[in-house]
Amino acid sequence: MVILGPRMPKKIKEKSKINEGNKNNGENPSKDSEKSNNKLEKAEFVELDYVGKVKGGNIFDTNVKDEAKKIGINIESRPVAICLGQNMILSAIDNFLIGKEIGKEYKLELKSDKAFGERKQKFVKTMPMKVFERHGVSPRRGMTFNFDNKMGTIKAVSGGRVIVDFNNPIAGKDVEYKLRPKKKVTSPERKVRLTIKTLLNKEPKFEIKNGKAIIDPENDKQLAQILKLYKDKLGEIVNMEVTVKGQENSESKNK
Repeated sequence: MVILGPRMPKKIKEKSKINEGNKNNGENPSKDSEKSNNKLEKAEFVELDYVGKVKGGNIFDTNVKDEAKKIGINIESRPVAICLGQNMILSAIDNFLIGKEIGKEYKLELKSDKAFGERKQKFVKTMPMKVFERHGVSPRRGMTFNFDNKMGTIKAVSGGRVIVDFNNPIAGKDVEYKLRPKKKVTSPERKVRLTIKTLLNKEPKFEIKNGKAIIDPENDKQLAQILKLYKDKLGEIVNMEVTVKGQENSESKNK
């Protein structure tokens, strides 16, 4: 998800697209309680539909099938779950959602410095052609590559040099989001499954036993290494101990 990234908001515009109606005195207490339970609080899990677009421009990220079609991308609408207050998304969005109601659609506008930051010239690098030739790649303008876990876009190719831009593609642009909290997530199993999917875009097997989540990467060595790095953060988010199958013995030896 492009919306991932820690940034704190100073001023946020918000607008609910649904008429909340008039507040009446003497409402049924049970309805007041239901309304309160419908509001999002810090540390709660919520499934979220979102559409991110450059202000006055095109959509750059969404998990909604019909919206993705508008930019020529075919996806199945997929649940994205976040734990509020854990910076799983832009902090501006994270803070904005606290206190909002399930089922309502909201619009959030962010200046570039509160979204993906300003463009910085220091993130534009000149790299030798041999770096690409070594991997059998012929770089062309517009191509995107992963350089040591940093995404870079080719801006120009000239002789033996390649200019690569490591700025976020949305850096320097004002953005707007449509956000609809769909429902709260309370099941521990679903919390673990959706957190792994949202953060790592993976769906490994796991079980919850004695209050501990045990994830099985099976024969995926790369996933095993990623889980080793992220398991403490996953545990913090889902509020339980997380271990990786096959790594328990090495962990106990190091203690």
